[in-house]
Amino acid sequence: MIRFSALVERLIFTPGRNGKLRLLEAYFRDAPDPDRGWAVAALTGALDFPAVKAGAIRNLMAERCDPDLFAWSYDYVGDLAETASLLWPAPTAATDKAPSLSAAVDAFAAVSRADAEALLAAYLDQLDASGRWALLKLVTGGFRIGVSARLAKVALARFGGVEPDAVEECWHALAPPYGLLFAWLDGRGPRPDAAGAPVFRPVMLAHPLEDDDIAGFDAAAYAAEWKWDGVRVQAVGAADGRRRLYTRTGDDIGAAFPDIVDMIDFVGVLDGELLVADGAGFDPAGPFDPADFAALQKRLNRKTVAKATLAKTPAFIRAYDLLFDGEEDLRGLAFRDRRARLEAWFAAAARPRFDLSALVPFGGFDDLAAIRARARADRIEGLMLKRWDSPYLPGRPKGRWWKWKRAPLTVDAVLMYAQRGHGGRSSFYSDFTFGCWTDAAATTLAPVGKAYSGFTNDEMKALDKWVRAHTVARYGPVREVSPGLVFEVAFDGVQRSTRHRSGVALRFPRISRIRWDKPIAEADPLERLRALAG
Repeated sequence: MIRFSALVERLIFTPGRNGKLRLLEAYFRDAPDPDRGWAVAALTGALDFPAVKAGAIRNLMAERCDPDLFAWSYDYVGDLAETASLLWPAPTAATDKAPSLSAAVDAFAAVSRADAEALLAAYLDQLDASGRWALLKLVTGGFRIGVSARLAKVALARFGGVEPDAVEECWHALAPPYGLLFAWLDGRGPRPDAAGAPVFRPVMLAHPLEDDDIAGFDAAAYAAEWKWDGVRVQAVGAADGRRRLYTRTGDDIGAAFPDIVDMIDFVGVLDGELLVADGAGFDPAGPFDPADFAALQKRLNRKTVAKATLAKTPAFIRAYDLLFDGEEDLRGLAFRDRRARLEAWFAAAARPRFDLSALVPFGGFDDLAAIRARARADRIEGLMLKRWDSPYLPGRPKGRWWKWKRAPLTVDAVLMYAQRGHGGRSSFYSDFTFGCWTDAAATTLAPVGKAYSGFTNDEMKALDKWVRAHTVARYGPVREVSPGLVFEVAFDGVQRSTRHRSGVALRFPRISRIRWDKPIAEADPLERLRALAG
């Protein structure tokens, strides 16, 4: 645990991507097996210890710390694991050698709910504050240290001197603590064989089409498709009958969408957009009319889905591309040829819960601009532009695919509540709830959204100072502030919502400007958002 806790502590305080990669590479080089494999599993979210819950930490602290001191400390720090690790009393007697990471993983994987608190206390007594924090994050699955699963895979690739996509392509054929993976990266064994397994394939992504890209744009070289407001997925069927549904980051979400997984009766890899429809009169054979993203959110991030939810929000996939047809890899073909194969694939058999993304006809760039201008009225995010001659390349190759989204909407809203962030932001108020006026006299606000992005570090510090100076009430970790600061909030869309007191929900809100200069009475009325929601 000592080496692992040192790694995660340094990762927290290393802001740059390259610095984090160097730390991970060094750890993979120096740490023994299986510790380094369990570290990868922890950082990529592949570990789960159901016997240990946050309540166990609170119970242990209640026995060892004044409750008021703990409450105030937790309120200030904003992180349960960090607070507990700092307040945990020093052992009264010498302890044995600190446990290894693999020993901790084995112990907590086998412990019962009844014995979890005692085991946790015993381990915490053997560690310093840094080790205690790492252990608590390990067993509760709460690492937020700026290391994504993709970054960990890039670090593994650099450590082994291979391409990141080579690691990605065999990832889902592996399991923690990744002995075969490290044997390959160390040069002690062959590359893990993913043949015949329903593995994820690195996705091809698009660049936003900016004004500077439009000059000289050769529209005739591109096909146009609608950009739908769903979740990018891969539907994968293996020859042995196994089926998987992956997000663009390689997360398996099949448990939340059994209605899709049941329909993956093919061998191959299909790239498309996951959407849901209104369950009233839904026909699995199509045609499909996508519901808004809020309906899809009801299905995301669930381990199980109730039958009523399946019936109310049936899912389907709008197919963009065919990456494998059977065992044949089509990614090296031009988009024009892959599109022909995809159309033939649909023509060959009925495809319940799947349909084909339509190509948008146009004569030139002016036509595309006019089509994009209608996208919001048509409840579509915008356009995708794909070069006819482009192979399917992992990552975001410049000039191959473009996304031309409709222009964002903005609203001037008043800051109402603030909460501390996580990780490197845990000491700053950086999560902000904002609202609009419900009356013409600008006397009452209703919250309309929450954002934690769109501002610089210097602006975050200024906002944190403002929140502390204008706090009027405390609700656990949340601070209510006196109305006095206006945000210009950008968002992609708005819809009616019965879950929110304002009656509306914003899609992808982010702070585009802090209006230090604007009087709060000039912020927007709620009726403006309600009118946009229709």
